[in-house]
Amino acid sequence: MLIGIDGNEANIAKRVGVNKYAFEILWGLYRLRTHKLGKHRLIVYLKNKPLPDMPPENQYLKYKVLKGGGMWILTKLTSHLIFSKQKPDVFFSPSHYVPFLVCIPKVCSIMDLGYLEFSGQFKRYDFWQLKFWTAMSIFVSKYIIAISNTTKIDIVRHYSFASNKVRVSALAYDKAIFNPNISQDNVRRIKNKYSIVNDYVLFLSTLKPSKNIEGIIKAFAKVLHNTKNKLQLVIAGKKGWMYESIFEVVKKHHLEEKVVFTDFLDEKDKPELLKGATVFVSPSFWEGFGLHVLEALAVGTPVVVSDKGSLLEVVGDAGIIVDPYKIESIAEGMTKVLSLNKVKYNELSRKCLTQAQKFDWDITAQQTLAVLLSTHV
Repeated sequence: MLIGIDGNEANIAKRVGVNKYAFEILWGLYRLRTHKLGKHRLIVYLKNKPLPDMPPENQYLKYKVLKGGGMWILTKLTSHLIFSKQKPDVFFSPSHYVPFLVCIPKVCSIMDLGYLEFSGQFKRYDFWQLKFWTAMSIFVSKYIIAISNTTKIDIVRHYSFASNKVRVSALAYDKAIFNPNISQDNVRRIKNKYSIVNDYVLFLSTLKPSKNIEGIIKAFAKVLHNTKNKLQLVIAGKKGWMYESIFEVVKKHHLEEKVVFTDFLDEKDKPELLKGATVFVSPSFWEGFGLHVLEALAVGTPVVVSDKGSLLEVVGDAGIIVDPYKIESIAEGMTKVLSLNKVKYNELSRKCLTQAQKFDWDITAQQTLAVLLSTHV
């Protein structure tokens, strides 16, 4: 079988969210080539030449670069797939967007449908593109891969006709990078790099409304008021959209000297920054999975997460659960971790490590391949 894949989400330098997922799935499928992939081959379609860290070409994997810009799926990929002599037997998109006009079996991955619940948190164009194209992709795809049970339930709730074609395959993390064996020397180096001089509470993700960063800042202000600890709040991640009010909240609470913004965080700095944090906070209004939460668990850093979306699936009983709509609840969650003695803190840290072990990219890749192959069973 020839498996076609849209590799563009993976083929960018600064990967977050779906980009990371697409990148890891490509590498996971690549690692399966010697035993699971067998006679099956991959052709990865790109709009630009592959970056150096993408899987190298071999007899199992080839790249096809179709130069193009906006609406690339419609203007370049669709016509190529229709008229090409080498048509894939199945097409996989590790995102919401498939070439829906192409008459071959298709599989798409859905991160979450949070935009349907929180349309006001998206720019109008982005919202309508997501809503329309996701609906079309779900309709024309033979199977849909949801990255959590929560996302599966959401898909079926909004698109009941898809109830029999949704499969769940969770995200994971790189065990060679995210683990508890990170040296304190490297942690100190990263703290110095970002001017972190005290113990710190960490948020890590794209700056956008659904992440509830304003709630984190307000809760942090309460924590500072109620504790004698010298603390900083580190907000790490690139600017997404509708983020301007975050900086206004910092000024309103006079926290300019207490809050550190790193902007986009280089992947090589992430493990140390996660490891150095006393507590990781993610009181999102909605999450399709929560990859950074899992990475925090994997280095042994306790997490405070909301009771919304899929975060409960990720943390199990290893996290502190809060109500994202109540600032007092978020503050209490932070305080609960910050006030633990060393023995209790270490116990919670070990629970984090145990929970993280349940997730593995190779398993995710195997599950994905099984779905792709089943399109011709």
